[in-house]
Amino acid sequence: MDAEKLTQVKLIILYMLNRVDFLMTASQISDFVLGKDYADYYVLTQAQGELIENGLISQAPHSHNSTELSITSEGRDTINYFASRLPDFIKNDIENYFADKAFELRNELAVQSNYGLNFSTGEYETRLIIKDRDVTTLDMTLSVPTEEIAEHIVDVWKEKASGVFQYITNELF
Repeated sequence: MDAEKLTQVKLIILYMLNRVDFLMTASQISDFVLGKDYADYYVLTQAQGELIENGLISQAPHSHNSTELSITSEGRDTINYFASRLPDFIKNDIENYFADKAFELRNELAVQSNYGLNFSTGEYETRLIIKDRDVTTLDMTLSVPTEEIAEHIVDVWKEKASGVFQYITNELF
């Protein structure tokens, strides 16, 4: 493995997470890194794993199929110290990526969903959430009889969340 390439990808990840005021998913970072051919999937995965292992970024489950990444204070210190090692053209690519996709990236994390089995009732519960920055504007749990229904609800929530939220607020206000 090319150690220089691995270091560059680590710096890209840290730089990206340091530049935003919202959490990003691992897939959002992957889309950028792989889309720009800065690394292959193997190098990206190794870089992310080493950053987590060294406490420079942290991860948390976002929904049933994605992971949130955030930079730690140690990660901020590291990128502030080593940012000059990241070429300007890569920084410009990152800035352009955020300029083009910031709204979309932020909104992707605003709508969350997951499901699980409630052992006491034997039913599946889907949790559907809408956030505006760090404020939860809707947090709803639905009980459904089967895992297939729960999975379907979670899968369509991103598409339907805005309309459902608008309907509820129109009805209640």
